[in-house]
Amino acid sequence: MPIRTFLRLTLSAALALALGKAVWAEVPAGGHAATPSALRVCADPHNLPFSDEKAEGFENKIAELIGQDLSLPVEYFWFPQVIGFVRVGLNGGHCDLVIGTVVGDELMQTTTPYYRTGYVLVFPRDKPVSANLDDPALKALHIGVVSGTPPSNLLVHHGLMAKAKPYDLTVDTRVENPAHQMLLDVASGAIDAGMVWGPFAGYYIKHDKLPLAMAPLRQEPGLPPLTYQIAMGTRHGDPAWHQRIEAVLQRRQQDITAILRDYGVPLLDDKGEPAKP
Repeated sequence: MPIRTFLRLTLSAALALALGKAVWAEVPAGGHAATPSALRVCADPHNLPFSDEKAEGFENKIAELIGQDLSLPVEYFWFPQVIGFVRVGLNGGHCDLVIGTVVGDELMQTTTPYYRTGYVLVFPRDKPVSANLDDPALKALHIGVVSGTPPSNLLVHHGLMAKAKPYDLTVDTRVENPAHQMLLDVASGAIDAGMVWGPFAGYYIKHDKLPLAMAPLRQEPGLPPLTYQIAMGTRHGDPAWHQRIEAVLQRRQQDITAILRDYGVPLLDDKGEPAKP
Protein backbone atom coordinates (compact mmCIF):
# COMPACT_ATOMS: atom_id res chain seq x y z
CA MET A 1 0.00 0.00 0.00
CA PRO A 2 1.46 3.43 -0.91
CA ILE A 3 2.57 5.42 2.11
CA ARG A 4 0.13 8.24 1.30
CA THR A 5 -2.86 5.92 1.40
CA PHE A 6 -1.57 4.29 4.57
CA LEU A 7 -0.86 7.59 6.27
CA ARG A 8 -4.00 9.50 5.44
CA LEU A 9 -6.38 6.64 6.22
CA THR A 10 -9.05 7.75 3.80
CA LEU A 11 -9.93 4.11 3.40
CA SER A 12 -11.85 4.18 0.12
CA ALA A 13 -10.35 1.64 -2.28
CA ALA A 14 -13.73 0.41 -3.50
CA LEU A 15 -14.82 3.93 -4.38
CA ALA A 16 -11.56 4.54 -6.25
CA LEU A 17 -12.20 1.63 -8.57
CA ALA A 18 -15.48 3.17 -9.67
CA LEU A 19 -14.21 6.75 -9.96
CA GLY A 20 -10.82 5.83 -11.36
CA LYS A 21 -12.27 4.26 -14.51
CA ALA A 22 -14.34 7.35 -15.19
CA VAL A 23 -11.50 9.81 -14.61
CA TRP A 24 -8.64 7.92 -16.25
CA ALA A 25 -10.01 8.35 -19.77
CA GLU A 26 -9.80 12.13 -19.37
CA VAL A 27 -6.16 12.35 -18.31
CA PRO A 28 -4.11 14.57 -20.62
CA ALA A 29 -0.43 14.03 -21.31
CA GLY A 30 2.01 16.01 -19.21
CA GLY A 31 1.08 19.18 -17.35
CA HIS A 32 3.20 22.10 -16.23
CA ALA A 33 2.62 24.67 -13.51
CA ALA A 34 5.49 27.16 -13.82
CA THR A 35 3.12 30.00 -14.78
CA PRO A 36 -0.32 28.86 -13.61
CA SER A 37 -3.52 30.84 -13.93
CA ALA A 38 -4.98 29.06 -10.88
CA LEU A 39 -3.84 27.07 -7.87
CA ARG A 40 -4.96 23.61 -8.97
CA VAL A 41 -5.13 21.33 -5.93
CA CYS A 42 -5.47 17.54 -5.83
CA ALA A 43 -7.95 16.67 -3.07
CA ASP A 44 -10.25 13.98 -1.74
CA PRO A 45 -13.94 15.02 -1.81
CA HIS A 46 -14.86 13.02 1.33
CA ASN A 47 -11.96 13.21 3.74
CA LEU A 48 -12.64 15.46 6.72
CA PRO A 49 -10.87 16.90 8.58
CA PHE A 50 -8.44 17.16 5.65
CA SER A 51 -10.68 18.08 2.71
CA ASP A 52 -14.16 17.81 1.25
CA GLU A 53 -16.24 19.20 -1.60
CA LYS A 54 -17.58 21.97 0.63
CA ALA A 55 -14.01 23.13 1.33
CA GLU A 56 -14.52 22.57 5.06
CA GLY A 57 -11.24 20.76 5.78
CA PHE A 58 -8.01 22.23 7.08
CA GLU A 59 -6.23 21.41 3.82
CA ASN A 60 -8.91 23.44 2.02
CA LYS A 61 -8.19 26.37 4.34
CA ILE A 62 -4.44 26.02 3.75
CA ALA A 63 -5.04 25.90 -0.02
CA GLU A 64 -7.05 29.13 0.23
CA LEU A 65 -4.21 30.73 2.17
CA ILE A 66 -1.68 29.71 -0.49
CA GLY A 67 -3.95 30.94 -3.26
CA GLN A 68 -4.29 34.31 -1.57
CA ASP A 69 -0.54 34.57 -1.09
CA LEU A 70 0.08 33.81 -4.78
CA SER A 71 -2.91 35.87 -5.99
CA LEU A 72 -4.35 32.76 -7.67
CA PRO A 73 -7.89 31.37 -7.51
CA VAL A 74 -8.12 27.87 -6.04
CA GLU A 75 -9.43 25.07 -8.24
CA TYR A 76 -9.80 21.41 -7.20
CA PHE A 77 -9.37 18.09 -8.93
CA TRP A 78 -11.42 15.70 -6.80
CA PHE A 79 -10.27 12.10 -6.50
CA PRO A 80 -10.36 9.65 -3.56
CA GLN A 81 -7.09 9.38 -1.63
CA VAL A 82 -6.19 5.87 -2.74
CA ILE A 83 -3.99 4.12 -5.30
CA GLY A 84 -3.95 6.32 -8.40
CA PHE A 85 -4.44 9.63 -6.58
CA VAL A 86 -1.01 10.96 -7.57
CA ARG A 87 -0.74 9.14 -10.89
CA VAL A 88 -4.10 10.39 -12.15
CA GLY A 89 -4.27 13.82 -10.54
CA LEU A 90 -0.80 15.28 -10.12
CA ASN A 91 1.23 13.34 -12.67
CA GLY A 92 -1.74 13.22 -15.04
CA GLY A 93 -1.74 17.01 -15.27
CA HIS A 94 -5.14 17.65 -13.67
CA CYS A 95 -3.67 19.46 -10.66
CA ASP A 96 -0.36 20.91 -9.51
CA LEU A 97 -0.26 20.58 -5.72
CA VAL A 98 -0.96 17.99 -3.03
CA ILE A 99 -1.47 19.80 0.28
CA GLY A 100 -0.59 16.92 2.59
CA THR A 101 1.83 14.03 2.09
CA VAL A 102 4.59 12.36 4.08
CA VAL A 103 8.09 13.77 3.62
CA GLY A 104 10.04 11.74 1.07
CA ASP A 105 7.06 10.37 -0.84
CA GLU A 106 8.79 9.04 -3.95
CA LEU A 107 5.79 9.74 -6.19
CA MET A 108 6.22 13.49 -5.76
CA GLN A 109 8.77 16.15 -4.98
CA THR A 110 8.05 16.98 -1.36
CA THR A 111 8.59 20.32 0.34
CA THR A 112 10.08 21.16 3.68
CA PRO A 113 7.71 19.67 6.29
CA TYR A 114 5.19 22.11 7.71
CA TYR A 115 3.89 19.98 10.59
CA ARG A 116 4.45 16.74 12.42
CA THR A 117 1.77 14.58 14.00
CA GLY A 118 1.09 10.96 14.88
CA TYR A 119 -1.21 8.31 16.24
CA VAL A 120 -2.85 8.79 19.63
CA LEU A 121 -4.62 6.83 22.33
CA VAL A 122 -8.10 8.25 22.96
CA PHE A 123 -10.07 7.62 26.17
CA PRO A 124 -12.87 9.19 28.27
CA ARG A 125 -11.70 12.20 30.25
CA ASP A 126 -13.30 10.81 33.40
CA LYS A 127 -11.79 7.32 32.90
CA PRO A 128 -8.12 7.82 32.00
CA VAL A 129 -6.32 4.96 30.27
CA SER A 130 -2.56 4.51 30.53
CA ALA A 131 -0.55 5.08 27.35
CA ASN A 132 2.01 2.64 28.80
CA LEU A 133 0.99 -0.47 26.89
CA ASP A 134 2.80 -2.72 29.38
CA ASP A 135 0.26 -1.73 32.04
CA PRO A 136 -1.50 -5.00 33.04
CA ALA A 137 -4.81 -3.11 33.45
CA LEU A 138 -5.01 -2.71 29.66
CA LYS A 139 -5.50 -6.44 29.11
CA ALA A 140 -9.06 -6.17 30.45
CA LEU A 141 -9.99 -3.29 28.13
CA HIS A 142 -11.67 -3.21 24.75
CA ILE A 143 -9.45 -1.01 22.58
CA GLY A 144 -10.49 0.09 19.11
CA VAL A 145 -8.10 0.12 16.15
CA VAL A 146 -8.47 0.51 12.39
CA SER A 147 -7.34 -2.79 10.90
CA GLY A 148 -3.98 -2.72 9.16
CA THR A 149 -2.81 0.60 10.61
CA PRO A 150 0.42 0.91 12.67
CA PRO A 151 -1.25 0.77 16.11
CA SER A 152 -2.36 -2.77 15.25
CA ASN A 153 1.28 -3.79 15.58
CA LEU A 154 1.41 -2.27 19.06
CA LEU A 155 -1.62 -4.26 20.19
CA VAL A 156 -0.16 -7.50 18.86
CA HIS A 157 3.26 -6.76 20.36
CA HIS A 158 1.77 -6.16 23.81
CA GLY A 159 -0.72 -9.02 23.72
CA LEU A 160 -3.76 -6.73 23.64
CA MET A 161 -5.47 -8.01 20.51
CA ALA A 162 -7.71 -10.57 22.21
CA LYS A 163 -10.25 -7.96 23.34
CA ALA A 164 -9.52 -5.33 20.70
CA LYS A 165 -12.33 -4.08 18.45
CA PRO A 166 -11.23 -3.81 14.81
CA TYR A 167 -12.72 -1.21 12.46
CA ASP A 168 -12.73 -1.80 8.72
CA LEU A 169 -9.86 -0.35 6.72
CA THR A 170 -11.56 -0.33 3.32
CA VAL A 171 -14.85 1.55 3.23
CA ASP A 172 -16.79 3.94 1.02
CA THR A 173 -15.94 7.23 2.73
CA ARG A 174 -19.03 8.87 1.26
CA VAL A 175 -21.07 7.01 3.88
CA GLU A 176 -18.58 5.65 6.47
CA ASN A 177 -15.74 6.98 8.59
CA PRO A 178 -14.20 4.27 10.79
CA ALA A 179 -12.06 6.67 12.81
CA HIS A 180 -15.04 8.89 13.61
CA GLN A 181 -17.15 5.89 14.55
CA MET A 182 -14.40 4.64 16.85
CA LEU A 183 -14.35 7.97 18.70
CA LEU A 184 -18.12 7.92 19.07
CA ASP A 185 -17.87 4.39 20.48
CA VAL A 186 -15.30 5.50 23.05
CA ALA A 187 -17.53 8.42 24.05
CA SER A 188 -20.58 6.16 24.43
CA GLY A 189 -18.71 3.52 26.42
CA ALA A 190 -19.06 0.84 23.74
CA ILE A 191 -15.26 0.49 23.92
CA ASP A 192 -12.81 1.66 26.57
CA ALA A 193 -10.25 3.40 24.35
CA GLY A 194 -9.16 3.78 20.75
CA MET A 195 -5.95 4.10 18.78
CA VAL A 196 -6.40 6.53 15.91
CA TRP A 197 -4.58 8.96 13.62
CA GLY A 198 -4.14 12.20 15.58
CA PRO A 199 -5.76 14.68 13.16
CA PHE A 200 -8.95 12.60 13.15
CA ALA A 201 -9.00 12.45 16.95
CA GLY A 202 -8.27 16.12 17.53
CA TYR A 203 -10.81 17.31 14.99
CA TYR A 204 -13.75 15.16 16.04
CA ILE A 205 -13.16 15.62 19.77
CA LYS A 206 -13.34 19.38 19.17
CA HIS A 207 -16.00 19.42 16.45
CA ASP A 208 -18.39 17.00 18.19
CA LYS A 209 -17.55 18.25 21.68
CA LEU A 210 -16.76 14.70 22.77
CA PRO A 211 -15.79 14.19 26.45
CA LEU A 212 -12.52 12.53 25.43
CA ALA A 213 -8.81 13.06 26.02
CA MET A 214 -5.87 11.80 24.01
CA ALA A 215 -2.22 10.94 24.55
CA PRO A 216 0.47 10.35 21.91
CA LEU A 217 1.43 6.75 21.25
CA ARG A 218 5.15 6.17 21.73
CA GLN A 219 7.39 4.70 19.09
CA GLU A 220 8.78 1.27 19.96
CA PRO A 221 11.90 -0.36 18.46
CA GLY A 222 11.28 -2.63 15.52
CA LEU A 223 7.69 -1.49 14.91
CA PRO A 224 6.36 0.77 12.11
CA PRO A 225 6.53 4.54 12.65
CA LEU A 226 3.76 6.22 14.62
CA THR A 227 4.69 9.83 13.85
CA TYR A 228 5.23 11.53 10.49
CA GLN A 229 6.48 14.80 9.08
CA ILE A 230 3.91 16.22 6.68
CA ALA A 231 4.84 18.25 3.61
CA MET A 232 3.29 19.37 0.34
CA GLY A 233 3.90 17.64 -2.97
CA THR A 234 4.55 18.87 -6.50
CA ARG A 235 5.44 17.06 -9.73
CA HIS A 236 8.99 15.98 -10.30
CA GLY A 237 10.65 18.11 -12.96
CA ASP A 238 8.82 21.35 -12.13
CA PRO A 239 11.41 23.20 -9.99
CA ALA A 240 10.10 26.74 -10.52
CA TRP A 241 6.64 25.83 -9.17
CA HIS A 242 8.15 23.83 -6.33
CA GLN A 243 10.26 26.81 -5.29
CA ARG A 244 7.20 29.06 -5.29
CA ILE A 245 5.40 26.69 -2.92
CA GLU A 246 8.47 26.46 -0.66
CA ALA A 247 8.56 30.25 -0.48
CA VAL A 248 4.89 30.42 0.53
CA LEU A 249 5.50 27.87 3.30
CA GLN A 250 8.32 29.99 4.67
CA ARG A 251 6.21 33.16 4.56
CA ARG A 252 3.01 31.67 5.95
CA GLN A 253 4.14 28.96 8.38
CA GLN A 254 2.68 30.77 11.37
CA ASP A 255 -0.70 31.16 9.64
CA ILE A 256 -0.71 27.50 8.58
CA THR A 257 0.08 26.37 12.13
CA ALA A 258 -2.84 28.47 13.39
CA ILE A 259 -5.18 26.67 10.98
CA LEU A 260 -3.93 23.27 12.15
CA ARG A 261 -4.44 24.20 15.79
CA ASP A 262 -7.91 25.55 15.05
CA TYR A 263 -8.83 22.09 13.70
CA GLY A 264 -7.45 20.35 16.76
CA VAL A 265 -4.51 18.67 15.00
CA PRO A 266 -2.14 17.37 17.72
CA LEU A 267 1.19 18.89 16.68
CA LEU A 268 4.50 17.34 17.72
CA ASP A 269 7.97 18.84 18.00
CA ASP A 270 11.14 17.38 16.50
CA LYS A 271 11.44 14.96 19.43
CA GLY A 272 7.90 13.63 18.99
CA GLU A 273 6.62 15.44 22.06
CA PRO A 274 3.48 17.62 22.06
CA ALA A 275 4.44 21.00 20.58
CA LYS A 276 4.01 24.03 22.83
CA PRO A 277 1.42 26.61 21.68
